[in-house]
Amino acid sequence: MKGISDYLNLHSTALGLREKRNKILASNIANAATPHFKARDIDFDAEIRKAEKSGPMRTTDNQHFPVMVKGTGKSMLYRQPLNAARDGNTVEMNVEQMEFSENVMRYQTSLTFLNNRITGLISAIRGE
Repeated sequence: MKGISDYLNLHSTALGLREKRNKILASNIANAATPHFKARDIDFDAEIRKAEKSGPMRTTDNQHFPVMVKGTGKSMLYRQPLNAARDGNTVEMNVEQMEFSENVMRYQTSLTFLNNRITGLISAIRGE
């Protein structure tokens, strides 16, 4: 193991992506009555695989340009509605609420996994 950050990396990345997805889904719900609003989402599986493979980018020399950590938003997708609305809005409240509640449960699960990892590290440091 290279370091503590590598030990916690997957769960902390998942937690950050879940938080980003919660904001997107909340925005969809908030704009359910806005004409011509297009529901957005991210492909969580693709994003976590991308983060898992590449790892965090770091500058190794003073002449390197610093890298932005946040994504560019290119990974956001439009949700395809099951029932088209007359006003052009693609938000379907039942779908959005289901996705939001599932994402919240998975966020809580990621938080629990991360907490268990940290508790394990603390126990190892204390020699328990």
